[in-house]
Amino acid sequence: MIRATFAGFSTALSAIQANQKRLDITGQNLANMNTVGYTRQALQTSSVNYTHPVSHYSNGSEVVVGFGVHMDAVTQIRDPYLDIQYRNQIKKSGYTDSMQQSLDRLSDIFDESEVMGIRYAFDDIQAALTSIHDLGKVNDPIYEAELRSRMKALTNLLNDASRQIDEAEKSEYSKLDGSNVNELGAIQNVNDILMQIGNLNRQIKTNQIAGQPSLELMDERNVLLDELASYIPIEISYYKDAAHQGFEYDGKGNALFRKEWPDDLKVEMLYKDDTGATQRLTLIDGTEGVKDENYSQLVIEAKDIAGNPYPSSENLDPSSVKITFTEAKSAADRAGTAPTTVEISSGNLEGKTAYFAEDSGSIQASLDMLWQDGKTPGLNAVKGYDYYRDQLDTLARGFAEVMNKINIDGANDPATKDKQFLLVDRTAADMTDPAASQNITAANIGINTEWINGNVKLSTTAKENGNSNDTVVNMLEAMSATYPYTNILGADGKPIQFDCDLKNNSFSDFMNYTSTILANDSSRNASALKTNITVLNGIQASRDSISGVSLDEEASNMMMYMSAYGAASRLMTTLDEALSILINNTGVVGR
Repeated sequence: MIRATFAGFSTALSAIQANQKRLDITGQNLANMNTVGYTRQALQTSSVNYTHPVSHYSNGSEVVVGFGVHMDAVTQIRDPYLDIQYRNQIKKSGYTDSMQQSLDRLSDIFDESEVMGIRYAFDDIQAALTSIHDLGKVNDPIYEAELRSRMKALTNLLNDASRQIDEAEKSEYSKLDGSNVNELGAIQNVNDILMQIGNLNRQIKTNQIAGQPSLELMDERNVLLDELASYIPIEISYYKDAAHQGFEYDGKGNALFRKEWPDDLKVEMLYKDDTGATQRLTLIDGTEGVKDENYSQLVIEAKDIAGNPYPSSENLDPSSVKITFTEAKSAADRAGTAPTTVEISSGNLEGKTAYFAEDSGSIQASLDMLWQDGKTPGLNAVKGYDYYRDQLDTLARGFAEVMNKINIDGANDPATKDKQFLLVDRTAADMTDPAASQNITAANIGINTEWINGNVKLSTTAKENGNSNDTVVNMLEAMSATYPYTNILGADGKPIQFDCDLKNNSFSDFMNYTSTILANDSSRNASALKTNITVLNGIQASRDSISGVSLDEEASNMMMYMSAYGAASRLMTTLDEALSILINNTGVVGR
């Protein structure tokens, strides 16, 4: 039996069309090889006879070959496993990168390797005490004024360092909520990303239902998903909506065919509950619901130290910072419940309700720096701003306590003895009240104005069988002592008791001790950041090797498709020659 006259031409035509489409796609890939987020595209094809199984029965006993190629779809070449790896790794990189920015900000405060800072101020005070401790100078008001001036310089430096930590803390909060800065905060960025992905879900599905693949929109969505993963821990899944799942059935319940319907994309946030179990909260619910019901929005709240909403005042209470995640409304509606709300608190804190696992994105890094104090059980994983503020407070409180107790011990007037303190809380209303020397911090430490006015003096009363410079000598000894320390003898010959605990450091060495802790934290984080980025780049390279555009590979494909195009054209020419012979040289009787 002779086959249909033009069947071979149809086969050749389908080959020409398929290879033309492949060349078009290759040109599209090359044109976008430097486009951010672009995924390499390819033509998915199948044999014509195997596309429709009914053709096996309609062709009788003929060998079912030679009917050409069918262009099924233009698809993206992606590896879902590498996408998961990349997004799991980018959250770690986002965490360490944000943490490094915060530690670098603290380094500007505590790094005194190239500036004359707090450590040098203690050295200056020790030098002033060395100058004044001679018997001929101890009563000289000029030398006492020099000592007071050097102590004033120290208190100013402590005040400024504490203020800078406060500013760094507020800046960290601004990095989250975008207040007082010229760019969006992390929360606004996440909300914007969720809105864009939710809207892209609808647009992509609408186009796919109409037969348009919308691959470029899918690329845009993938870029947004990668960015979202750097902020918060997420899990991505694909599903079909409830009305288009499974198979179509006949009247007897027999499966006829699987429904062809575009997938929806769901984004869930991962967090841990109060038992430590991993939980999920739907942030983007495919294309469910109407309008904005398929995506959720985050809310950040904070209060000042008086309990009023921040930033109505300048006094941020870091422990009050709270981020609330609310489930997408459509997910709650389908479950028949009110939207689930999750308030993220600091990891491992006793009484917590929800928290992120370790290294879960840049938002967690900011929360850790705001919340964790490096010493409270459950809050000691990260040394945040509160830890370094407490270090300064410990130093200021300890120095004031030691200097005040030594000076009071050397005073001889019982009526004013307990008021001879040199360093006070500069915000106190009454500098003559002994309470002014209590509750001293780095933020409020200052010189007693009564000392400046002359009502308080550097004590020069001698110990028994001692000299008038005994108080100064004790202060000089205290400057080089390591604390806890109890070897400074008072006027009664007994050790003066101090509550100061500087972890066996002197005053100036305690600054070195704190700076070393910060340097070690920064070094470890920098090393982790470098490792995370290296791993991330490795995953990106693997992903690019599959999804990215290679100039060499596309050029090779172009030559292969051109050869196939030429061969299909040659097949059409051959078929034309065969048809010419069939028409002109056969079927003429009697020739």
